[in-house]
Amino acid sequence: LGMAWAEAHRDAMKEVHVVRDGVNLYGEYYDFGHKRAVMILSGRTESLRYGYFFAIPYAEAGWNILVVDPRAHGKSDGEFNTVGFEESLDDIAWVKHLRDCHGVEQVIFHGICIGAAGGVYALTNPDCPDVVKGLVTEGMYPNFGESMKNHLIERKKMMWGLYPLIRGCMRRHTGHSMDYGPIDVIHRLEVPLLMLHSKEDPFATPPYAQKLFDLAGTSDKRLVWFPHGRHSMLRITDTERYDTAVKDFVKQ
Repeated sequence: LGMAWAEAHRDAMKEVHVVRDGVNLYGEYYDFGHKRAVMILSGRTESLRYGYFFAIPYAEAGWNILVVDPRAHGKSDGEFNTVGFEESLDDIAWVKHLRDCHGVEQVIFHGICIGAAGGVYALTNPDCPDVVKGLVTEGMYPNFGESMKNHLIERKKMMWGLYPLIRGCMRRHTGHSMDYGPIDVIHRLEVPLLMLHSKEDPFATPPYAQKLFDLAGTSDKRLVWFPHGRHSMLRITDTERYDTAVKDFVKQ
């Protein structure tokens, strides 16, 4: 469905490129003639093509679309995914590109899993341009360590052996900690927030989603629960309700 959408709008697509900290990053910008754009922040192992599927309701609501290959994915440079930390600084570079090179005056982040974490980090960074007006999240976790524990439990792996190894490797190779996450900064969030979350999410569990929502600093926030749907699988599970929630949010 996403690929079909992209092919149908190929005439509106421009290939785009930014460099941040020596890393070449690549994306596609679908310019429908608006002064506002949504940036799809994909999760781990998801390239820009994954973002097409989530772009559809925004395009229908009158927004331009930016989908990107995160670092170490697709055409972009980089060796490691840093679960939102370095990606959040990349997101800020992309926002400045939209503002300075395409005349975009309003940006919304739509983040899935790790993309949601990166969106929170970017928006609580003082360097984030004020053209970013909102954040939509799906499957946001409190920190990647908690999510990884749940992945290991789900797959019946040996927690005592694998978790410390993964935790140490991440710190060694990326310089970042799995113990720090959105739950540590979301109280500083000031823009409107829409959280989309499944009651069945085994990795970003519902109690933590509720806690993140309660801690969010913005006064303009809404949490839409979906009774069914795996992690990052909400739109395909209930497309109509998903798209309605997104369109109602962006009407602001």
